[in-house]
Amino acid sequence: MIREKKEEIIKQLAENLSKAAVAIATDYRGLTAKEMVVLRRQLHQQGVEYKVIKNTLAHFAAEKAGVKGLEEFLTGPMALALSYDDPVKPAKILLDHIKSAASVLKIKGGIMGDRVLTAADVASLAATPSREVLIAQLMGRLQAPIYSLHFVLSSPLRGLATVLQARARQLEG
Repeated sequence: MIREKKEEIIKQLAENLSKAAVAIATDYRGLTAKEMVVLRRQLHQQGVEYKVIKNTLAHFAAEKAGVKGLEEFLTGPMALALSYDDPVKPAKILLDHIKSAASVLKIKGGIMGDRVLTAADVASLAATPSREVLIAQLMGRLQAPIYSLHFVLSSPLRGLATVLQARARQLEG
């Protein structure tokens, strides 16, 4: 590769690493070209980049971006899944692909913010509900006391209304 091209790749990767919410390193050895295309398509549909990167270029890009901890995953063939908004998406897609396709893809680990993730951490991240589900659960929990208060305060009025309706039916009949 020409030096200028390598420098451009390092610059672009450093920029991507610095703005990524999560970067998950995978070992793609043993994947067929067809499997790789399917995996890339699944990730791309969810807004996740999946790039095969030379280890030395990834090392220089991580240094340039100030990302620590990526060096331990830079052995053997490596591809990075980068997500810029939701850190759960790439973990879920990669683990679903491994399970559904009985794939030989291996997750080495990842980086989320300043934290280094092991393969087990990535698996537990995949078990986390999506951001939208977590927001919905939070909203439900915030609204529960209000609904309970409304029910408690309105029950005497409902009881009075029921008694009055029963009395009105009694007087009619």
